[in-house]
Amino acid sequence: MEKILVTGGAGFLGSHLCDRLVATGADVICVDNFFTGSKANVAHLLGSSNFELMRHDVTFPLYVEVDKIYNLACPASPIHYQHDPVQTTKTSVHGAINMLGLAKRVKARILQASTSEVYGDPETHPQAEDYWGRVNPIGIRSCYDEGKRCAETLFFDYWRQHQLRIKVIRIFNTYGPRMHPNDGRVVSNFIVQALRNDDITLYGDGQQTRSFCYVDDLIDGLVSMMASPDHITGPINMGNPSEFSMLELAELTLRLTGSKSRITFMPLPQDDPRRRQPNISEAKEKLRWNPKVQLEDGLKETIAYFRNTHDL
Repeated sequence: MEKILVTGGAGFLGSHLCDRLVATGADVICVDNFFTGSKANVAHLLGSSNFELMRHDVTFPLYVEVDKIYNLACPASPIHYQHDPVQTTKTSVHGAINMLGLAKRVKARILQASTSEVYGDPETHPQAEDYWGRVNPIGIRSCYDEGKRCAETLFFDYWRQHQLRIKVIRIFNTYGPRMHPNDGRVVSNFIVQALRNDDITLYGDGQQTRSFCYVDDLIDGLVSMMASPDHITGPINMGNPSEFSMLELAELTLRLTGSKSRITFMPLPQDDPRRRQPNISEAKEKLRWNPKVQLEDGLKETIAYFRNTHDL
C-alpha cells in the first residue's frame, strides 16, 4: 500500500485529490492548517481506514514516512492570499523547502502545485511553459505570484543538486464543488451572486478572458503527472484551453441559475491579467491528458453544490 501525503488536503483541490487517492487504496495522510481548507471537505473520509487527517502548517517541518508527496498547500484566491501576504509567501517558500527536505530524506517523489499566475499579465497568448512571464515583483498579488515562482526554483534546484524526483504543474483556473463561497474567484462569485439575485459584478469591460477547468479533469491530470516517468519533471500546464470572457461566463451563470440578477461593472483590480489561456500541448503529448468536461456541464454541478450546501 502506497503512503501518500497531500498538503492542503482539506482545501478545494486537495479534498478531491484525497477522494481519488483513497478510492485507489492508497494510505493517505491529509495535512492542512485550515486557513482556507475545511474539515467538512474531508469529513466523509474520516471513517476510512486508509485516511488520516492532521492539522499542520507546512511552514514548519513535518516528519512522516511516505512514498509520494502532493504539495498543494497555499491559499489560492486573491482575497485569501492578500489577507496575510507575508504568510502566503512563507507558505510557498518555506513550505516548499520543508516538503522538499522531507522528500529528500524519505526518497519520495514530490509534485508541486504551481499556478498560471507565474506568467503574470502575459505578453504571449496562449501561455506555453517556455514563456518566462511578466510579473510585478512588488504588487499586491506578488506574495502569491512570486512565492510560487520561487517554489518552482527550489524544486528544480533540488532536482539538479540532489537528483530529487520532482513534478511541477501549473494550474489554470479550476472550479467545481467545494469551492469556498467567499473566496473571491470569479466562478464562485458569479454563482453566489446569481443564487442570491444580487448584482453580478464584472470588472473592467468584462472582456478579459479566463479558461475554466472542471475539478475532476484537473485531478486526472495531477494523478497522471505523478505516475509519469521520472524524466518528466515539468513544468506542465494544466487547464482547459477553451477561452471565455467574463461577460460570457456571467451570462451563462444567469441562464443556468434562472437568476434575476443584473450585471454591473466595476474598476479593474491592480495587476489583474487581461487574458489567460493555457497551451496544453505538453500535457497532451507527455501525459495523454486532455480535459473533457464542458463549462456548461461543470457549472451545473457547481451550482447544484452551492444550492444544496450553502442554502443559497
